[in-house]
Amino acid sequence: MNGDADSPLSKIRNIGIMAHIDAGKTTTTERILFYTGFLHRMGEVHDGNAFTDWMEQERERGITITSATVTCMWKDKQINIIDTPGHVDFTAEVERSLRVLDGAIAVFCAVSGVEPQSETVWHQADRYKVPLLVYINKMDRIGADYERVVQMIHERLTPFAHPINIPIGKEDNFEGVIDLISMQAWGFDPLTCGYDVKLSPIPDNMLETATYMRESLLEAVSEFSDELMMLFLEGKEVPESLLREAIRKGTIANRFIPVLCGSSLKNKGLQLLLDAVCDFLPSPLDIGLTHGFTPIEHDSISIDADPHGPFVALAFKVQIDKYVGRLVYIRVYSGTLKKGGTVLNQTNGKRERVSRMLQMMSNRKNDLDNLHAGDIGAVVGSKLLMTGDTLTDGNIDILLSKMHFPDSVISEAIEPKTKADQENLGIALGRLEEEDPTFKVHIDKDSGQTLISGMGELHLDIIVDRLRREFGVCVNVGNPHVSYKETITREAVCGETFVRDLNGKGNYASVQFRLSPLAQKDLPDEEKNLFINHLNEFTIPTEYWKAIEEAAINALNDGPLISGNVERVKIELIDGDYNPVDSTELAFRIATGIAVGKGLRTASPVLMEPIMLLTVLSPDDFVGDIISDINSKRGKIDVMRRHNDYQQEIVAEVPLSELFGYSTRIRSISQGRAVYTLEFKKYEICPSNIQNAILKRIRGYFE
Repeated sequence: MNGDADSPLSKIRNIGIMAHIDAGKTTTTERILFYTGFLHRMGEVHDGNAFTDWMEQERERGITITSATVTCMWKDKQINIIDTPGHVDFTAEVERSLRVLDGAIAVFCAVSGVEPQSETVWHQADRYKVPLLVYINKMDRIGADYERVVQMIHERLTPFAHPINIPIGKEDNFEGVIDLISMQAWGFDPLTCGYDVKLSPIPDNMLETATYMRESLLEAVSEFSDELMMLFLEGKEVPESLLREAIRKGTIANRFIPVLCGSSLKNKGLQLLLDAVCDFLPSPLDIGLTHGFTPIEHDSISIDADPHGPFVALAFKVQIDKYVGRLVYIRVYSGTLKKGGTVLNQTNGKRERVSRMLQMMSNRKNDLDNLHAGDIGAVVGSKLLMTGDTLTDGNIDILLSKMHFPDSVISEAIEPKTKADQENLGIALGRLEEEDPTFKVHIDKDSGQTLISGMGELHLDIIVDRLRREFGVCVNVGNPHVSYKETITREAVCGETFVRDLNGKGNYASVQFRLSPLAQKDLPDEEKNLFINHLNEFTIPTEYWKAIEEAAINALNDGPLISGNVERVKIELIDGDYNPVDSTELAFRIATGIAVGKGLRTASPVLMEPIMLLTVLSPDDFVGDIISDINSKRGKIDVMRRHNDYQQEIVAEVPLSELFGYSTRIRSISQGRAVYTLEFKKYEICPSNIQNAILKRIRGYFE
């Protein structure tokens, strides 16, 4: 659905900028803000003054930690940009940004090409079917190779990526860009930081290459326009407007991905990228219907991007601001929200008044009176809104699909340094947990310690640093350790009959379950366990079914070996009994918890450990030693491939418990010349000798 081309909605572009660490996302965002007139002076990541890197930790470390939202205008289009982190420890920021965006720019380094985190964010975008542009950055660097990066994208990511411009020169000789749509050369004046653009005919020495590349482009987009195809086959000139229309159609359908190049740091190629965002990425009208389901029956339901329709929005991020308090970022899919209006939280059934709304400009804020369909903004002061909640005006019952966040895999014990810190620590941790869905806080029931869990050591380092700076809480932190889980390896039948007088009233319930192990592939998407009820309403009345299911799933939060979460279990309710007089919901909950606990103990429980995807880029001289080291850490090599003329890429699955201190180890092996990235892959059952050592260590700790 293209909608009315003159509609205000057709002029909005909600885009994200995503990439591997150091591909140049934040620098690219900074240049976009400069050329659109939002900034009058460009900041630099290495100087710690980039506009979208506003946290102190971001400026000190030169990395993006939290996604920043900013709005700018290019020609007659409003571009809402979210600059996302590249580090895998902050993958939740990328996930929730992609969930609410209509399009994205995938940035690649012209030297490094497709890197491990590039693949991760690409697959995240695939999952949400987000139309993409590819921008190959750093064409001015030594070793830049445009054709090789395009080839890597074809081999590892997608066959649909096609250049719509090509570089004039490379490395130190990178001068500008040839636009294959208009067949003109673009030069960028260094005296005005690339602001002034000079258009000229294509240089003679590149005319043959440009003509060949344009032919390839026309062939690739011809399937999206019959008129273009006829002109192409007849050898006639294809109008520029027709070519842009076909590229746009293919891009929105996720069947064509335009590839552009430039150098953000040297201010070359950004205007063409902005044109491509406006010309090819979808508006809220182009993405068509937004799909959800009804809260009770779970029937499918769809809504239009209509400012006059019923109000529907998704809360995708919570942020605690030291000046205005609790901010909740929302993406509006339908209708209009006015300041002072009330919203219904479909997730918990609570109504809240919206007293203030903001347009977020990184850490700056502009007050708004309205948020319309297609807008991204923040509401202030909501106490009950959480990440993933659906908001409506009460005129429609709909739940939008939630986001999927990976499990935390690493934990640290934390304690306050002083009595004064103790009072504030709980409040501070609670606020950070609200903000970050991958950060968890819990009390170890055996030791009584407070444990914080996250996606990696950097993630937890940032949390501890924020406790000190933002909340003024000083803490002592223990050594990081792995978050293990539990599962079962054989089938077990278990039951419990609960009969007891409580407060002078009889309580009776009887249940019987069959527990059996499941493979991850046999579970529904994003589910960790499966509950099936085989009974009819005559065996146990339907009013108790929900209580039994909830109690059974809750019982899996306390495993028999280390009180860990139990996953990959199918629980089947196969028999039961009730008493019309004495049966209560509480009795069924208690009986279910006891029965499932018994079943877990008799179903041969085992531990599962997190397996990480380790990707190492190493010079050829050290590859053998690195592979030997990976094998000694119980690692399994998945892929070995040539990365460039002098480096190989090794991809392996390695247990997280073997990787503490790996940065020191790999520096030692490779004389500091190899680099690596870690990403959570899956949980796998521990070998028996490793499990015995873990249990012995844990039990010895508490004896």
